[in-house]
Amino acid sequence: MHHARSWIGVALLVVAPSLGVAQDKYFDADGVRIRYVERGQGEPVVLLHGLGGSVETWTNSGILQALAQDHRVIAFDMRGHGQSDKPHDPKKYGREMVLDVVRLLDHLGIQRAHIAGYSLGGMIVSQLLTLHPDRFLSATLIAAGGRFGVSPDAEREIEAQAREVEAECVSPSLIIALAPSDAPKPSEERIAQMSRDCFADSTRDRFATAAFMRSRSEQVVDPAAAARVTVPTLGIVGSADAMKRGLDSLAAMRPSVRVIVLEGATHAGERGILNRPELKTALHEFLAAHPAR
Repeated sequence: MHHARSWIGVALLVVAPSLGVAQDKYFDADGVRIRYVERGQGEPVVLLHGLGGSVETWTNSGILQALAQDHRVIAFDMRGHGQSDKPHDPKKYGREMVLDVVRLLDHLGIQRAHIAGYSLGGMIVSQLLTLHPDRFLSATLIAAGGRFGVSPDAEREIEAQAREVEAECVSPSLIIALAPSDAPKPSEERIAQMSRDCFADSTRDRFATAAFMRSRSEQVVDPAAAARVTVPTLGIVGSADAMKRGLDSLAAMRPSVRVIVLEGATHAGERGILNRPELKTALHEFLAAHPAR
């Protein structure tokens, strides 16, 4: 179980129950019921979790509570995750997940907000900045830079991962791909335990997860559009994270992106970037430097 927990947000594992940090609320996102929470006062900040995550990604790490000291923090379970609806149709994911952020802002009557996304959430933020940049004061990409293309080989890989999830509730090939670059790859037994934990979690829907995975090509960010974004953007990533190359690519396209590399931090797990205190500090400083005008 110890090893399984180290992959929350990456390997499609157990999502912790609500911690009662803020009251659960729901809104209708074009026919999909989405759960969200709010806490604190001040300029709004929207938080997007990673694959297999939920609002609890931010409460368990203490990031939501830290930001709520001087901001209005809004976090939600993306469709297919947590306590939100979980459609089985791939057409209900893709760009619809990106537009859900705008729908939530409209629901709350918020014209502009800061936004931060981790892993999958960061990829969604990266595309969102090319579609609705006028809605954001700043953007923070944590352990993700964006999806800048999908080759035929990548399409086949996506389908293979979706089939793995349908059969095993987790994708072994994705787990291995996201393993720390400075440590041994996870063993077959560890992956098998992740699968058992996933099946045991009543909040998991492996068919919804597979449907999302088949929609990932719709979240591709056009490099030319990414280069034109003027929203102040911060990237934070671990030195041992395989996703670092995505942020490096974004910074090459848009040199104004500031990238902070946390030495020794991994994508998830005990050394995961969300557990690093430097992340909270950098995020707070970045938000303070880009207030609403």
